[in-house]
Amino acid sequence: MENNTWKHKVGRELAEYWINFAYLFLFFGVFTMYRRLVLAEYKITYLHYGYAFVKALVLAKVIMIGDFLGLARRLKSSPLIVTTLYKACVFALWVVIFNAAECMVDGLLHGKGLIGGFHMVGSNLDEMLAGVLVVFFSFIPFFAFKELGRVLGTERIASLFFRERSAVKGELPICND
Repeated sequence: MENNTWKHKVGRELAEYWINFAYLFLFFGVFTMYRRLVLAEYKITYLHYGYAFVKALVLAKVIMIGDFLGLARRLKSSPLIVTTLYKACVFALWVVIFNAAECMVDGLLHGKGLIGGFHMVGSNLDEMLAGVLVVFFSFIPFFAFKELGRVLGTERIASLFFRERSAVKGELPICND
């Protein structure tokens, strides 16, 4: 029985990780595509899809660690908007830290050293701030759904999105438009 519980927990954690990854990779991938298309207008090549993939892999795990550490545990009884905005803000700050670390590694890989990477952070400050705003606002629906799942149950949320309304009618009060 204990082994079955352990397998179930690992399966649930892996599913959550891949859902987090998929959302983040789609988001970062679309944002990378947007940047590529805008820069193409100026005949600048931009093909950093690998960064979007790695960012999504890392941030999906960072989000899970933050949840495990109970980042918003003390806000558990607060309105969902409070925990949603708090988590969006905290994890947007994680993106800033990750972007700064990415610049440092990029500086090292291109022979500029840590100081050169740190200078890249300063020279890209406007771009980084714009990216953080976009990430913050993309995290709002992400964490809103996670918080709804925490309160209502993930099965109930999944049934609302992936089953016909007539099959879900008895589970939640639904407005008929």
